[in-house]
Amino acid sequence: MKVLVLNCGSSSLKYQLFDMTNESVLAKGLVEKIGLEDSEMAHYKGEEGLVFKENIPLPTHKEAIVAVIEKLISAEYGVISSLNEIGAVGHRVLHGGQKFSASVLVDDKVEEAIAEYIPFGPLHNPANLMGIRACAVAMPGIPQVAVFDTAFHQTMPASSYIYALPYELYEKYGIRRFGFHGTSHRYVTARALALLGGLAEGKKFVTCHLGNGSSLAAIKDGKVLDTSMGFTPLEGMVMGTRSGDIDPAIVPIIMEKENINTQEASNYLNKKSGLLGVSGVSSDMRYVEQAAAEGNKRAQLALDLLYKRIIKYIGAYAAEMGGLDAIVFTAGIGENSISLRKIICQALGCFGLEFDEEANNVRGIEREITKPGSKVKAFIIPTNEELMIAKDTLAIVNG
Repeated sequence: MKVLVLNCGSSSLKYQLFDMTNESVLAKGLVEKIGLEDSEMAHYKGEEGLVFKENIPLPTHKEAIVAVIEKLISAEYGVISSLNEIGAVGHRVLHGGQKFSASVLVDDKVEEAIAEYIPFGPLHNPANLMGIRACAVAMPGIPQVAVFDTAFHQTMPASSYIYALPYELYEKYGIRRFGFHGTSHRYVTARALALLGGLAEGKKFVTCHLGNGSSLAAIKDGKVLDTSMGFTPLEGMVMGTRSGDIDPAIVPIIMEKENINTQEASNYLNKKSGLLGVSGVSSDMRYVEQAAAEGNKRAQLALDLLYKRIIKYIGAYAAEMGGLDAIVFTAGIGENSISLRKIICQALGCFGLEFDEEANNVRGIEREITKPGSKVKAFIIPTNEELMIAKDTLAIVNG
């Protein structure tokens, strides 16, 4: 079966078409600036790479999905002869709340639930829902599957997800920790278990999804025990532009001192903080590292804050799990920052992690970066959320 995987943002659309007989990517692409006059589409064909990139008018996600279909079946750029070759569509959906602990076949009730959680994911759920509804029109009769970013974290016990707030806020409004990047954490968990011998029982490790948005998860017996992101993706790690953990009393003080409203305060924390806010250089780890290497003290401070937060969470999770067998680095920073991995692994030497500096000198490939016999192992495992979505879609459609 061929499975089309879609990741709809508010003004963007990422896609990959998989041949699930061998899990190969037949085509992929990105549509940006949907709704603007200069909408842009880039389409990649198999091993040929980029074969099409142009500005084309795409007023809504419906037109964007039609444009994707046209490219997939076109004589010049296509990889399939007709739409009938696509057996199913898998959608990344940010927020499934407490209703979904696994991926599901989309129906009216699922759409209603995705809409219900729009207040919890206002930037993503509306776009995810638009993509699902646009596919229903453009690809009638083709089954669709929703794969939720929050689902994998639903194994957390109440002591991990309940906030120390008046309990009625949880009962009335569902205010609790949900966790995000679940599809990525689930993918690298499966790979880590395979590298550790395949059995989940008794295994304790921390998965570190480190990118512009970052989260860590404590994985015990193959299930999430705890995770760093919370009710929203703002909690937890120092990120590209997000503050991560701060004293909540800071928020009303900022509002009073800067004379700003709640939305503007949210903007401070989500879009002006993190690596960007501290360094004053960039939200991109590469530029912050470069500036620090050139002697920029604020850039170095931003990096030090990031390292400290990662080490702090790993240490806390090791204590919570009662031990540590491995840590996993994934996503843009985790897979590519040689220096970050070195600093984190060296700091964890107290747990029995014996770092292999030569093995670590790579980017974006799967490998162990600890010495043979290391009590605690460390792995680089490139994430593949799209493949995880495609696998779920195939499994659900096949019953």
